[in-house]
Amino acid sequence: MSVYRPQPAPVLILGAGLMGRLLGVALARSGHPVTLHEARAATDQGAAAWVAAAMLAPLAEAAVAEANVVRMGLYALPRWRELIASLQQPVYFQQDGTLILWHRQDAAEATRLSRVWAQTVQQLPELQAAQPLDAQQLAALEPSVAGHFQSGIYLPQEGQLDNHQLLQALQAELEQRGTALHWSHPTGLEQALAWQRQHGGWVLDCRGLGAQPDWAATERPLRGVRGEVACLYAPGVTLQRPTRLLHPRYPLYIAPKQDHFFVVGATQIESEDLSEVSARSALELLSAAYAVHPGFGEARIVGLQSQCRPTLLDHQPLVRECAPQVLQINGLFRHGYLIGPAVCDAVLEYVQQRSHDLAQGLGLRFEPCAAALAA
Repeated sequence: MSVYRPQPAPVLILGAGLMGRLLGVALARSGHPVTLHEARAATDQGAAAWVAAAMLAPLAEAAVAEANVVRMGLYALPRWRELIASLQQPVYFQQDGTLILWHRQDAAEATRLSRVWAQTVQQLPELQAAQPLDAQQLAALEPSVAGHFQSGIYLPQEGQLDNHQLLQALQAELEQRGTALHWSHPTGLEQALAWQRQHGGWVLDCRGLGAQPDWAATERPLRGVRGEVACLYAPGVTLQRPTRLLHPRYPLYIAPKQDHFFVVGATQIESEDLSEVSARSALELLSAAYAVHPGFGEARIVGLQSQCRPTLLDHQPLVRECAPQVLQINGLFRHGYLIGPAVCDAVLEYVQQRSHDLAQGLGLRFEPCAAALAA
């Protein structure tokens, strides 16, 4: 006697950024018929997911993030390794830690952050403690900065990935699985609800700032926080891991990718400005990179990009069921790559099991609607 197995429900995903692609691949692998609508063209690389260094640095982010974000980032690290190993196209992934550097006048900032990181490790013992480095230890860990800095801090557990390769690999799998991909197809929540009335199933709104009008009338308006990056080609520079330069006003990161390409950026700017990178910002990015390694003086500027990251007032991500089986997933702020797999797994658990235990365990805000709970 055959056993009846219900067909997985159809899913409409709005937005083909990082979260939309992660969920699309995971749901397609589980047998769900997936339809994905994206406002941009398939070849457009201007969205926030493309303009990022994709550092996986839970302890480093504890300097500005709450413990639940750090917990989600810690959960996501092994999940990234598993996910990338499962993709057919290669994606650069590295887990050789983060190096923290500072100039002598900023030593007080290093002391302050050391206390923050020590407190975070006490809260989350799964984290490996920050390791102070003297000049000799720093030279052994990262020889190319020896002589320029006399001390540093090493965060051994952290990593990074190549976000461009990842987004392309996820798109390739969606195409290979026959997912219905609709590019240059902006779709609002009302249109998505009409789709649901016709097809049933789920709607997952992953549009980031594209969903801003739908959040404007709520108690949690969505805003953009600007990020700027420079992509450099510097064959004369070798850095073996993401490096952060402390500064009380303008902290900087350098993420080395393959073949001597580097992504250089500042953490955040409180602005929704989507214009090009300003001359002042470019000068600050490049001069700070040069201060880390003089070889950046001969680097070639491959590109300067800016984008705004979707952010709620408290800088916390949120999954909200605004109608039965309609989830709004937003507010990942600057932590999209850090926590992406954690949010993805929590959404999958709810779609497939109607449970939000994982979200509760990680501290991810998850708000089912009353009608769904009553059902």
